[in-house]
Amino acid sequence: MTLEREAAVSAAVPDDDAFRARLRDFFAAHHPGRPPKDPRERLAWTKAWLATLFDAGFAGPSWPREFGGMDLSFAHQLTYHEEVARARVPGPLGTGLNIAAPTIIKYGTQEQKERWLAPMLRGDVIWAQGYSEPEAGSDLPSLRTTARHDGDEYIVNGQKVWTSHAGDADIFFSLVRTGTRESRQKGITYLVIDAHAPGVQVRPLRDLTGGHLFAEVFFDDVRVPVANRIGAENDGWRLARTSLGHERAAGALNQAAMYRRVLTELEELARERGQLSDPLVRDRFTDLEIGVRIIRYNAERTIGGILARGDAGATSSVSRLLITAFEQDIHEFAVDLLGPAGLLGKSEPQAVQRSRWLTGFLRTRASTIGAGTREIQLNTVAEQLLGLPHDPGMPPR
Repeated sequence: MTLEREAAVSAAVPDDDAFRARLRDFFAAHHPGRPPKDPRERLAWTKAWLATLFDAGFAGPSWPREFGGMDLSFAHQLTYHEEVARARVPGPLGTGLNIAAPTIIKYGTQEQKERWLAPMLRGDVIWAQGYSEPEAGSDLPSLRTTARHDGDEYIVNGQKVWTSHAGDADIFFSLVRTGTRESRQKGITYLVIDAHAPGVQVRPLRDLTGGHLFAEVFFDDVRVPVANRIGAENDGWRLARTSLGHERAAGALNQAAMYRRVLTELEELARERGQLSDPLVRDRFTDLEIGVRIIRYNAERTIGGILARGDAGATSSVSRLLITAFEQDIHEFAVDLLGPAGLLGKSEPQAVQRSRWLTGFLRTRASTIGAGTREIQLNTVAEQLLGLPHDPGMPPR
């Protein structure tokens, strides 16, 4: 640990105003500037920023200090996410930080924690989730990718799909079948797979925006050390529930702060265009203002539950439902507000703000599918929060 980082991590934070001022000063002094347009250059630019954060002691607000985090109080975590959104600095790469890391911290061996966590937080290694399959998305216990135990290794064969950030990934944290297909959730194991190992193939999938955020991943006799298994063989489903809960909860504070800023920017755009005089427009903004505040309050409740119990619980599904509905609503409204100009692509000279609102509209069409479909989230809320009867076709939670 560098002297600069040691000082930053160890420094006392007397009050929220002082902490907020420290964050603002740091972001102002070290801001990475505008992102490069070239994807490879943008990746390197983001990695450099994440390394700067880590080395200075400003990474991982909720992480234990042992693994490079800040171990902040709940109140200071809220402040941190507000200031990150305000500064408009790059976020984490891949999906490991908010999904795999809590699972490793809870279930991993000390050797696994020391080997994987700090490089993940610093952005040196990019992690991507390998859960969904062509016939096992919402019904994850039916997954077919197999892992056969062979001495000190597993031999993995199968396919994953809709894998976010797979093209940049160095590691896949994956669910694989080590039991029979009939064993469903009782025969699933949690493996960490080298994305560059022989037999791994990644094929990009183009989405509605024209980008390649997603990919399909093929495993052909990929050898994975048994030392890369988290938890016991056939106990992966229990671990996956931790990952999925944190996936739905961990982004809540980030997104609450981000959409607070995005809504303000849309209001400013409407003001510039002289549209705030329309009472119907003001009514829509009022609804969105209520929505973004509810997202913030529910995020606080969800993260508070994690701090108290160590698990996100069913309230993480509420966060997911609120956020996905809101991001679809705000972008639908923005495109309506802009009229014909809202349908222009970013290459068009008359496009508004480089077509950010149309891009957001297209991107969020999938919001209610990823990280568990809206229907799955509603089932979870119905059964675990409202106490309605359990669906006999789904595994117990």
